Amino acid sequence: MRRRNTMTRLLVIAAFGLPFALPGAAAVAVPAAPARQLSEVIPAPVETRPDARDTFTLRPQTVIRTSPGSVAALQVGRQLAETLRPATGYQLPVLPVRSTPLPEIALVLGGTDGRVGREGYQLDVTRRGVTIRASTAAGLFAGTQTLRQLLPARIEAPDRQRTTWAVPGGRIVDYPRFAYRGAMLDLARHFHAVDEITAYVDLLSQYKINYLHLHLTDDQGWRIQIDSWPKLAPVGGGPGTGVDGVGPGYLTKADYQAVVAYAAARHITVVPEIDMPGHTNAAQSTYPELNCDGVAPPPRTDIEVGYSSLCIDDELTYRFVEDVIREIAEITPGPFLHIGGDEAHATTDDEYRTFMQRVLPMVAKYGKRVSGWNEILQVDPPTDVVAQFWGTGTTDADLAEAAARGNKVVMSPASKSYLDMKYDANTRLGLRWAGYIEVSDAYGWDPARRVTGVGEDAVLGVEAPLWSETLRSLDDIEYMAFPRLPAIAELGWSTAASHDWESFRARLGKQAPRWRLQEVDFYPSPQVPWS
Repeated sequence: MRRRNTMTRLLVIAAFGLPFALPGAAAVAVPAAPARQLSEVIPAPVETRPDARDTFTLRPQTVIRTSPGSVAALQVGRQLAETLRPATGYQLPVLPVRSTPLPEIALVLGGTDGRVGREGYQLDVTRRGVTIRASTAAGLFAGTQTLRQLLPARIEAPDRQRTTWAVPGGRIVDYPRFAYRGAMLDLARHFHAVDEITAYVDLLSQYKINYLHLHLTDDQGWRIQIDSWPKLAPVGGGPGTGVDGVGPGYLTKADYQAVVAYAAARHITVVPEIDMPGHTNAAQSTYPELNCDGVAPPPRTDIEVGYSSLCIDDELTYRFVEDVIREIAEITPGPFLHIGGDEAHATTDDEYRTFMQRVLPMVAKYGKRVSGWNEILQVDPPTDVVAQFWGTGTTDADLAEAAARGNKVVMSPASKSYLDMKYDANTRLGLRWAGYIEVSDAYGWDPARRVTGVGEDAVLGVEAPLWSETLRSLDDIEYMAFPRLPAIAELGWSTAASHDWESFRARLGKQAPRWRLQEVDFYPSPQVPWS
């Protein structure tokens, strides 16, 4: 038997205060088989190979081992420990070493199944421990989210005393179907503070969402600090702004960077959106000079759309736009900057083309890749521009032509993925212009077959937008997002071949105990057999 490394022994003793029994010491009782199966997680894994003989049980002696010398793996290990300690009551020390003699959860960079790519992982469970292998920290993190779902949902002390923390044996090989798996949160119609955003990030990360699109500006509010136009946020996002005048607030640059960092630690990239040339009343009512007649319109607190437009022929407009793009780009490490472009009904087609031809190069100038709502395709943009499709139909000539040219598409059909749509006529929140969306509707479509002429190769991914006209609190966010968000997450991650409503609704129902313990205010859809 290989001799144990001395440093490993010292780390184990330091972590626990005393050494634990080595292999060959007193036998450990064989645990009862866990109720969960490897295949019962969301999103559905690519491949599962269960082995009922190899159940692993977390014990007080269990450690979390990470690849030596990898700060990123160590961070994932610490995050996992912080998640599991309150639930189990175990210390779960995180040890950056090559081996231990103790029961362990090992997070290892390298040695994976060749299919896993940058975000996938391989999870192996034996009686000795759990090993998650990945080529990147993002893959390790994804694997830990699967592990969390394989463990019992218990956090209260009386329960944990009776809980067997068992993980079903076998192997999972898993990787995403699409590179982009997003969720959008609208801060403009009603402002949501940093703690609400980060709470949403925590929920998103559990389902392998990797992009958070923040809708920062609109007619009803401007929600991000811009130093070169200092009144934008405190006035355009100040008291009286938001739908019905009850959604004031804005992110300082420090707030925004804190959100970006929090999301990045959970392997989620923030995509900021500054909507233009329409949806701009908050800016125009704050700065009169942004209007062609120099007269500021009154603030708007209704939910109408399509009436506002920047002054296309005024050079001041482009100075304003470039200032905003430059400052947002400076505080955004992610690759995308979303420039909106939707519902510009107060802008003529010629004006819209003129505006976009001036603005698209500005985004590239500051090192970002343009994304925009699908109307942006009217100007035949460069092929590196990403179009976000929000239509309700299944045909769109501009989208199909752009896909044929090489533009990538993020699929967000409003009648399937808009989380602000009501579940049914009795839903207390939300709108219904795109129709009612029950869980089966959110799950029952294929991103690569939704729009004629836009196939698998053209789809960058999916996104679930959540507009905030009727939202006021984190509870409201949760009620509209859950249980539909996991449906969109599975469409983005899991293979098309695994798409099965009966399987999904059964797995979704088993998420309920976890959500209750996390105090997620979810909608108990009658379509789902809730545990």
